[in-house]
Amino acid sequence: MGIKDILDNPNSIFYQLNREEKEELERHISLAHYKKNEFVFKEGDKPTGFMMLVSGKVKIFKEGVGGREQIIRMARPLGIIGYRALFAEENHIASAVTIEESMICTISPDFVMNKALKNNHFSLSLIRKLSRELGFSNARTVTLTQKHIRGRLAESLLLLQDKYGYEHDGTTLKVYLSREDIANLSNMTTSNAIRTLSTFANEKVIAIDGRKIKILDAHRLDRISKLG
Repeated sequence: MGIKDILDNPNSIFYQLNREEKEELERHISLAHYKKNEFVFKEGDKPTGFMMLVSGKVKIFKEGVGGREQIIRMARPLGIIGYRALFAEENHIASAVTIEESMICTISPDFVMNKALKNNHFSLSLIRKLSRELGFSNARTVTLTQKHIRGRLAESLLLLQDKYGYEHDGTTLKVYLSREDIANLSNMTTSNAIRTLSTFANEKVIAIDGRKIKILDAHRLDRISKLG
């Protein structure tokens, strides 16, 4: 996937721009390759531009008490990251790290502020993205503070399935996270995540092969998630 794909893909926020704006955007965009586990930005950094994930996967996390991470959100291709700080004119309040080799494009703030936002369709699309993210964050706050361990982990697995989908076999999640990352996504200790994953495997809800997780019974996993 390259710049043209970003501009012409109906799922991209930049699809809303007209031809003239897209041509100008190409002069204000830069692409960067990132290795696995490389920081895209760190908490406290000043935003450098409007970022979109072109390929790969990124986790956005905040460091909590005792240095423990809490994964706030996961990004997939065509997902935009770091834009809250840019529009709020603040430094980043979270960090972004690649979880596999990734490519990210950065658009200059001048173009976004002075050109893109004047396009009503682009602005509305951006507002919708911000609103959906706020709704997701509100729902996750309730989940991570009120659900029991089983419910939290089940919801995290379903979240990964919804975000990244399955491999060709139709059961293996198309994302390979460490046990620590799964724990940080679910607001639990790594040992609890390992123990609960093993329980799910024994109950034949999932199957585990290293970092590969197969969803064997999505209906039951959804039930566990809803029961909390």
